[in-house]
Amino acid sequence: MDAMILAAGFGTRLRPLTDRLPKALVEVGGIPVLERNARRLVAAGADRLIVNVHPFADAIRTHVTDRQAYGVDVRIAHEVEAPLETGGGLLAARPHFRAQAPFFLHNADVYTDLDLRALYAAHEASGALVTLAMMERNSPRGLLFDDRGLLGHVNDERGTRLEVRPPEGEVTRLAFACVHVIEPTIFDRITEAGRFGIFDPYLRLAAEGARIAPHRVDGCTWVDIGRPEQLAHANELAATR
Repeated sequence: MDAMILAAGFGTRLRPLTDRLPKALVEVGGIPVLERNARRLVAAGADRLIVNVHPFADAIRTHVTDRQAYGVDVRIAHEVEAPLETGGGLLAARPHFRAQAPFFLHNADVYTDLDLRALYAAHEASGALVTLAMMERNSPRGLLFDDRGLLGHVNDERGTRLEVRPPEGEVTRLAFACVHVIEPTIFDRITEAGRFGIFDPYLRLAAEGARIAPHRVDGCTWVDIGRPEQLAHANELAATR
């Protein structure tokens, strides 16, 4: 099983902390979030990790070497000129994937205990092209799902709502937990190029009839550590475990 960890962001909202280290190496409970998520993915069955990097690429390489690559095969996908966002980063890392089974795509900058094995099993049972970890939580951005799967998205800050096809059945708005399980055939269905978000192809493919399924992870611990107050909250939670 392959798993990709997205670690190429600048982490500008965590400055000045991220002026001297990548956001992926920011510690929660004394452990870098990259290491936390890498070890969770390995425990869930991943035996190859692909980590995309941009700022502080050498620091992440050194960290991986110091941790003996978490006991698995780790490949570094260096986005040299600029971060390519989620979709562009995934596509650029394609040569590192064995493409023999569904794979995880996981943000580096979240602190969570969501059940990765259950997410993977739900994906295998669903027949979906992609399965997304979703939850009910307050967020200005949300994804819309109906009986067929992904339907669209909402951005309250911009006052926008997009539905890419007519809805079928009840429409539910959920917040994304930044973990995907994806069929390797996705690579042959991505027509976008350069720098782009992964939901660009997801929404296009959903409009074309592909199933992008939600898997509910309500009740799990989940914190985006992108802001100082969120990082402090994650450290408080880690101190109780």
